[in-house]
Amino acid sequence: MIHSSNLYKQVDQWLSATAKPRQMVHFRRAAYWVKQLRSDADEAMLIAALGHDAERVFHGHTDPKAGENLHEPAYLKKHQEGGADIVGDFLQKSGADQKLVDRVRMLIARHEEGGTDDQNVIKDADSVSFFENNIDHFLNDLLKKCGRENVKDKFQWMFSRITSERAKDIVKSWYEQAMESLKKY
Repeated sequence: MIHSSNLYKQVDQWLSATAKPRQMVHFRRAAYWVKQLRSDADEAMLIAALGHDAERVFHGHTDPKAGENLHEPAYLKKHQEGGADIVGDFLQKSGADQKLVDRVRMLIARHEEGGTDDQNVIKDADSVSFFENNIDHFLNDLLKKCGRENVKDKFQWMFSRITSERAKDIVKSWYEQAMESLKKY
């Protein structure tokens, strides 16, 4: 079995080998925000935050189609469960403790919707990192493909799903700026 302190680094290296640099910024910042929102976050939470969008890196099954709703339930279910399987399988092949593997799977499997307190922290950290790092991608790359209303809905949904007041306070100005920027496109 691998010592857990090396697992986060292994997951980072594994993702980095395939993910786009912009994706890695989002992933690493999500893990950073987990630590900010929950100072006692365990390694499973940090790995889950780092690997939460692995499904998009390796399968791209949930890349939106033209005009598609970016937070439609079936789309999110496939994305969450796919990511949980991908990261869980990698951890198992890496010799991680089964308890840690199961916990990471559980966290990623609900990172868009939340549920438990720990799942909500992952979801909130994902939203904070989204507003910190992904707005330009949505405005410059996805707006034409998905349409203004779908991008606007995505921004509103990413903000409204935040559970913690602390995370909402961190994101509020970024959210407002994103909504203002969207008017200019």
